[in-house]
Amino acid sequence: MEKLLEEFRTKRAYQTIKWKAASGRYITLADLKKIKSKFDRFYQFEKIGESVEERKIYQIKIGSGPIKILAWSQMHGNESTTTKAIFDLIAFFNHYKDHEEIKKLLQQITLVCVPILNPDGAKYYTRVNANHVDLNRDMQRLSQPESSILRKLSKEFQPDYCLNLHDQRTIFSAGPTNNPAVLSFLTPARDEERTIDETREESMALIATMADYLKPELENKIGRYDDGFNINCAGDTFQSEGIPTILFEAGHFPGDYQREETRRYIFLALISGLAAIANDNTVDFHKYFDLPENQKLFRDVIIRNVDFEGSLVDVVIQFKETLKNGKLRFVPIIEKIGQSIQQIGHREIDAQNEKIRIAGEELLIENVVVNKIFLKSTEIPIKME
Repeated sequence: MEKLLEEFRTKRAYQTIKWKAASGRYITLADLKKIKSKFDRFYQFEKIGESVEERKIYQIKIGSGPIKILAWSQMHGNESTTTKAIFDLIAFFNHYKDHEEIKKLLQQITLVCVPILNPDGAKYYTRVNANHVDLNRDMQRLSQPESSILRKLSKEFQPDYCLNLHDQRTIFSAGPTNNPAVLSFLTPARDEERTIDETREESMALIATMADYLKPELENKIGRYDDGFNINCAGDTFQSEGIPTILFEAGHFPGDYQREETRRYIFLALISGLAAIANDNTVDFHKYFDLPENQKLFRDVIIRNVDFEGSLVDVVIQFKETLKNGKLRFVPIIEKIGQSIQQIGHREIDAQNEKIRIAGEELLIENVVVNKIFLKSTEIPIKME
């Protein structure tokens, strides 16, 4: 398996298995149905329930081994990068189904995935479900059908590990640095005291192992989340029941707003994590604490040194993800205007002490859309597609 994992560090190897029928940030049940129609005869796709608006929720079962792993994605409907990585994982296992190491792996583990837990939120590109409930705050009340489906599945399947798959915003840095948090992980707390017991040590060791594997490409770009306890969250709930649980967060790779690069890193994390579980081969859990804790140091665009009413200011622009006519758009909005802003722009523009014009006006106002600016006689586009 080590040789295969090493091969997949290269983009070229990944391109041979990447599920190219699904790309971009807007991933819905229609995308899942495409991969289901392709691989239904190889893997067990099963309907396990319906959403508020009666969209189907599926599980996929891969492998037949004694170690049981439960993974779910798009619990938040607008967090789709990990869903694409699950599609790639399905394509990978099919492509290598006759490979001796893969056959051995799938004799050790049984992986059950729910690629889109919140198909209504996926359809409308919202974090919440159709009842405007955050499913990741509903794991105790179980007020929503989607939350109840995940809970029922976990009780019936009795997993040995849980993988909770999400996306994070572009604002996160890997610690107090100018490195974006391309991936982040968390072993959720199991109680208010954040006790580190054998269960958490297992999940910490697995995270450290995946981070080690990714280090050659993502050194200093992997972070970890604060482990404040909230029993209403899925990860905290399962961890509190003694199931080693890992939160995955797909973040921003420079220039990759469609998250196709990040998708590959999530895929690599998944295959390396599954191999480590199957082979009982993880590093010392203390290495988990070498990962820097995330900070919110980034913004999408910062225009520096703008002449504004006789003073020099910086203008912070953040993209708002908006679904319009079935297409996702990144709408640039002025978030903040201030002097010597310490945050870091994924893109920085130096106005060189000049005024800027927006739609022909020199007036700068927060919370307005900025598709382009004019600096002297030069038009500078800001808008992303």
